[in-house]
Amino acid sequence: MDETPILYELADGVATVTLNRPDKLNSFTEAMHAALRAAIDRAEADKARALLLTGAGRGFCAGQDLSDRVTSPGAGPPDLGRTIGEHYNPLVRRLRGLAMPVVCAVNGVAAGAGANIALACDIVLAARSASFLQAFAKIGLVPDSGGTYWLPHLVGTARAMGLAMLAGRLSAEEAERWGLIWKAVDDDKLMAEARAIARELAAGPTMALVAIKRAIHAAESNTLDEQLDHERDVQRALGASHDYAEGVRAFMEKRAAKFAGC
Repeated sequence: MDETPILYELADGVATVTLNRPDKLNSFTEAMHAALRAAIDRAEADKARALLLTGAGRGFCAGQDLSDRVTSPGAGPPDLGRTIGEHYNPLVRRLRGLAMPVVCAVNGVAAGAGANIALACDIVLAARSASFLQAFAKIGLVPDSGGTYWLPHLVGTARAMGLAMLAGRLSAEEAERWGLIWKAVDDDKLMAEARAIARELAAGPTMALVAIKRAIHAAESNTLDEQLDHERDVQRALGASHDYAEGVRAFMEKRAAKFAGC
């Protein structure tokens, strides 16, 4: 078992969480899932205002460590639904629902569930050498961890079908062109840019940033009328916040705002 499958660091309001099984391309085991849950709990307890997720070594995450699913002879097939229901789905929901912005720095291959966990984050940057791979069809499975949801929503049905059925690699630059991620950056600049973005978000109006992510997610299923009402209600609440008052004062006084996140 890995001693430290997840690394955690807090600085400048940013909780940096690093998947740390580089010899296995940071593929997931049950122990790694538990450690990641604990790291996210710690970020919330530390009152971090942004979370930065990345991977150690030459890959971001190769998805599930298949050796962690090997059963003894005669035991029958593994229950993949249990693994997804107990680990991957709660992780995806947690990342989407966190009351802070989540930045993902994809430093190498993001395959299978690893690709879809990256896509669950709010802002995704990738090194130019990185790639995204919906590898599931290669082993007779369907994309999980939100894959069948992210792909058509982000790149459309035709491209989603090709990525899922053909299970080919998509380069970081192509992922940017297709709108799958925010940006592809030079490898040696990835972490500096990701940290700069995370620090900027951590210093921003946290309530508003969280409201933005939730409003954009809500738009995926809302009608226009429902979304207009949602915007009205959220704006009413934000109008009573400290950060709105500070933002207006700073604008009128021609200075940088000092947001408190409330």
